[in-house]
Amino acid sequence: MKRKLADKEKLERLWNTDYLKAMGGNFLLFFSFYLLTPLLPIYLDEQFAADKDMIGLVLSGYVIAALLVRPFSGFIVDTFNRKKVLMACFFLFFVLFAGYVGAGTLLMFALVRTIHGLPFGAVTVANSTVAMDVLPSSRRSEGIGYYGLSNNLAMAVSPTVGIAVYHATGSFVVLFWIAFVLAMAGFACVSTINLSPRAVVRKKMPVSLDRFFLTRAWLMAINIAFFGLCWGIMSNYVALYGKQVLGITDGTGLFFALLSIGLFTARLHGGSALRNGRIVQSCAMGTVVSLAGYMLFAAFQHQWAFYAAALLIGLGNGHMYPAFLNMFVKVARHDQRGTANSSILTSWDMGMGLGILLGGVLAEYSGFDATFWTMAFMQLAGTLLFLFFTKNFFLGRQLVGE
Repeated sequence: MKRKLADKEKLERLWNTDYLKAMGGNFLLFFSFYLLTPLLPIYLDEQFAADKDMIGLVLSGYVIAALLVRPFSGFIVDTFNRKKVLMACFFLFFVLFAGYVGAGTLLMFALVRTIHGLPFGAVTVANSTVAMDVLPSSRRSEGIGYYGLSNNLAMAVSPTVGIAVYHATGSFVVLFWIAFVLAMAGFACVSTINLSPRAVVRKKMPVSLDRFFLTRAWLMAINIAFFGLCWGIMSNYVALYGKQVLGITDGTGLFFALLSIGLFTARLHGGSALRNGRIVQSCAMGTVVSLAGYMLFAAFQHQWAFYAAALLIGLGNGHMYPAFLNMFVKVARHDQRGTANSSILTSWDMGMGLGILLGGVLAEYSGFDATFWTMAFMQLAGTLLFLFFTKNFFLGRQLVGE
């Protein structure tokens, strides 16, 4: 009897070794990629004398590529051997970092950046689906929330590290090679995951949109795209804004550090809410807090507002995103986890891509004021959409026991 209880406790353990490996690999994946994010606009400006709308066009290439591959990634992950799919995509992801070093023209850089979006889009879907597979079903909602901490924390911390390295070395090449090594370490990490074999789908399923995109979550997808647009504008143009408007040359790292503190704090607090089923409440709070941060960012051109907004945006997104991910999973069947993952990531990246493009055009022709007020009003629109429509949409469609 004691042995059975011990076995059950082991099976229900959230922080199992394979889950930690998936989280570690995910952290290194996002860390290596977003290490460069705030600095690439500066790199393109200094190295190729690109203007702001051209910078937006070049940087949006990876988002477009990720958008193209993600719906197919969900289908492939749900159909074939997930571990093999994960390893192949992760390998291509880390190898392509070497391409940045050899890109000597703006066109070559744009091509490498765009191609890099293909394995990035696929590996994020594959790794998050593997993480769900190694979680006990009773702890899956909680585990999904903590898993999201690894990529959101990396997205917030890595720009701080990248900016510090750049100020210390003055070399973008050093940053490119650091990203390469970190991504390779992530590949090594996930390669040791022990994933239980699952039956490969051999029966031909009817081709339908639902095999590539979770149509049951269409309104949630539109909603998360609003928030992705805001994040795309903020994360890609905050360094240029800080340098050109606020005169901050070495304080953008502090912005991302505060963002990461907010994300980390929210994830720790939000874990219990997700575990107790308060998904909608956690999401609503996150959208409102993020809105306060974006409004503060747009309204005041002062350093105190700059840094306070970072903390609020981090707190808000730390509650909102994992709640949305849980919502996508809960309206999907158990054999659609890959599709659920790819759907939310596709929607988020669609918003981010639009944000990068729109932010570049607005910053070039209308200035940063118009850029960041647009960002704030998009967050307001997304918040109102969730509170009045998406919340009830989810509650009416969630599948109990999936």
